[in-house]
Parts: sequence; structure tokens; C-alpha cells
Amino acid sequence: MPDQPTSAVDSTFFSYCIAGGPRIEIRRDGHTFVVRQGGDPLLRISVRPEPTTAALTADIVDGPKPPALRAILAGLEAITAAHPDAHAVRLVGPRWSPYVADLIDQGIAIADQQPGLVVLPDLLWQSRTLWLPDAPSVPYPLVYTLTAGKRHPRRRPKPEGEVYARFIPWLKQTISFRAATVERDLPLVHRWMNDPRVAAFWKEDGDLEKHRRYLGDLLADPHMLPLIASFDDVPFGYFEIYWAKENRLAPFYDADDYDRGWHVVIGEDAYRGRDWITAWLPSLMHYLFLDDCRTQRIVGEPQSDHHQQIRNLEKAGFAKIKNFDFPHKRALLVMLLRERFFGDRLWVPSLETPTARPVDRVEPLANGQIPVATAASPVL
Repeated sequence: MPDQPTSAVDSTFFSYCIAGGPRIEIRRDGHTFVVRQGGDPLLRISVRPEPTTAALTADIVDGPKPPALRAILAGLEAITAAHPDAHAVRLVGPRWSPYVADLIDQGIAIADQQPGLVVLPDLLWQSRTLWLPDAPSVPYPLVYTLTAGKRHPRRRPKPEGEVYARFIPWLKQTISFRAATVERDLPLVHRWMNDPRVAAFWKEDGDLEKHRRYLGDLLADPHMLPLIASFDDVPFGYFEIYWAKENRLAPFYDADDYDRGWHVVIGEDAYRGRDWITAWLPSLMHYLFLDDCRTQRIVGEPQSDHHQQIRNLEKAGFAKIKNFDFPHKRALLVMLLRERFFGDRLWVPSLETPTARPVDRVEPLANGQIPVATAASPVL
């Protein structure tokens, strides 16, 4: 994958961004990454490119005391985010020794023929602890059940509160997803569904009571999870994610037990367009793959003539599978493989797609709404 432009990587990075927990700050100074928490330095990691390979070497050069494993993981996240072209990070030097067993056990590093360990980005970025709160260490047990005559795995109880957070270095903002509730989010969903540009594709415009029932029905459905997406705690979108096996999509292809699908509303004009889609789309895919390690495919079914959305999906790694007829629309089945997402490091934009520039935080108006951008293009 091409290296990310220098302008896209700010000198400051944040890790462990889940609400309620202490964030870790990583400052980049040339080839050195300084990991801090609460202003206190935890360690310094010197990073150099290997001369003959697409790999990096990383050496802990100093620190007041051996830091906790989470500081090590935060440093590795920042290093791989700053160097998306690196296929591996070789850990050299004696200061890595206390972490060898944990890094291998958690599937973050592998032993190499040379002395030391090698961190593979496509392993590291599947580590749930960096982006998910209280992530279970094992998948939910597999037991089959029936819903409306469809046989599928029994699903884990739905999460509450924030489910994912990640710092986006090319925007200098944190994206987060949280489980939607009727009490908190009905006014947002109602306003967004009545936006003419959203209603043109979703066709769910209506009064407040309609949307109360709509959101309530989704919350009661075990195969659906409605989410509110925010940048720096400012809500901008409504996402619906679903298990494909129980979904109306399942009859139109050979759905696996853990395939996931998704629908998106970008409700605020200020957050439409390329600057933002480079962050929310790969982050949503990242969350879906992290949520259950058995999910190997993410599917989508955009309207077949929604050309802009289809172009965005192709740039994000989705393959076109086939056109088919839903009762309510002519759709295109698209699919993203776990192996493609992590193997090609699709959590960052490539040079083939112009990288988003850093943008200012959008502040809500006094009435709680978001100011309209002057040059926004709709995603939906």
C-alpha cells in the first residue's frame, strides 16, 4: 500500500479513545515516538526503516520504569498508523523482553527466525482492546436457533453505550460509535430521516411517532443494532448494522453465519463528502470485523443506480457481486472480505484516493443543530 502523505499524519496521536478511560498520547519527533499519559512520559520508541525490506525496526530507548502493556500497544498503534506501508515492525533490543509472552499470546506479534519479535499490522489492527470497551476475550458460544423459520447462531446481547472509538490522524479528531436509544436519539433520527436528501433514498420520512416505533422495533430485533456516529462527540450520522443470516438479504446470496451488513444515514451536511468518508467508512468496517472474529465478510446492498455510493464502496475495498431485485428497489450486492481489509490495510486511505486534509471541529449551533457546509456532497 502506498505510504501516507506526510501532511496527513499529525505529530500527535491518541490511543485508547473509548469514553471513560484514560487516553494515551503519542507524540512523534522525527524517528522517535514518545508515549505519554496525563502528561507523564511512559516510554520512547525509536523507529527506523529496514534498508532492504518494507519493514521497520522499533527499539524502546528509555522510560522511567517498564510501562504497562497498554502503553506498548498504544505506541505500536501510532507507529503503524504513521507508516501504513510497513508490512512489519521488528522489535529489537532487550526492553521488549517483559512483553514477549503477552504479545505472542494476544496474537499481536510472532516469533521470527532472527532474534526478537515481529509485529504484523494486520494482526495488531485486529486487537479488540485498542478500540472496543471491555472487549470479551472469547467469541460468544455457538448455539443455533430459529427466527421466522431461519436457522442462525444465537447472538450476543446487544451492547449499550459506546462500542468503538478511534483517533483519525488525518482529521485530528476522534470518531466514535454508540448504541442508539429512543430516549436520547429519537429527535436526531426524526430530523435526519426527514432531510429531503436522506428521505429520497431511505423513504422513511414521517412524524415523530413513526420514528419512535421505527427505532423501538430495531432495538427489539436481536439481529439489528442501531448506532449513532460522532466526531469529537458531535453526532453526525445514524448507522444500522445487521446479521445477514437473519436479514431480508439472506435469500439473495449464500449468507454465512457471521456475515454483517449495514445501512448509513449521514444526517449533517457539514459531515458529507470525501473529507469525512475516509474516516467513518473504514472505521465502521473495522468495528464490524472486530466485533466478532468469525465475521469474514461484510455485505451491502446499495441501490444499483446510486453511483456515488458505489464508487465510494469500491475505493473502500468492496467487490461488486451481482445486481438483484429487492421488493422495494433494484440493488447491487457488494462484499468486503476480512482478508482484504486487513491485508491491504484499508483502515487508512491510499494515495489512489486523495487523502482528507485536517479539518476544524464542527461546533453545534445554539439550537443543537450543525451548521451547513458550503461545499458538501451527499454520501447517500
